[in-house]
Amino acid sequence: MESLLTSEILACVGRSAPPRREVATRRDIRHYAMATRQSDPRYLSGEEAPPLYYTALFWPEGPLDTLRPDGLTTDMLLPSLPLQRVMAGGVRVRFERPIRPGDELVATRTIVDIREKEGKTGPLIFLETETRIETETGELVLIEVTTTIAR
Repeated sequence: MESLLTSEILACVGRSAPPRREVATRRDIRHYAMATRQSDPRYLSGEEAPPLYYTALFWPEGPLDTLRPDGLTTDMLLPSLPLQRVMAGGVRVRFERPIRPGDELVATRTIVDIREKEGKTGPLIFLETETRIETETGELVLIEVTTTIAR
């Protein structure tokens, strides 16, 4: 079988999106904790962010008229793939320390792997991105690895 992964697609491994910077605030942590029905007093007081707070803090934003039909923004980091049906393949997160109010955070997303496999119904392309969130001083907060599967 001839590979669907061209040299142009494979050259995207190692490509990173521009870093995104955000500041965690006690108010935003408290609002997120209430919206997600947290019960831990540390979260409700805003002393510490719930583990998945980072997803809301760094969620991509865009004007409503630029959203895709599924309601998401177009991810400019990812290459165009020859297989167009895309599904979630999983997420792994390694937390190093909690996010606290006043943390000045930097998130960097990088394509770390693109590979092809043969599935029961045909070819599949697995694309993995790694998001590293660190403080401005370089202290690691978490690493998230997301797998997307195209078929």
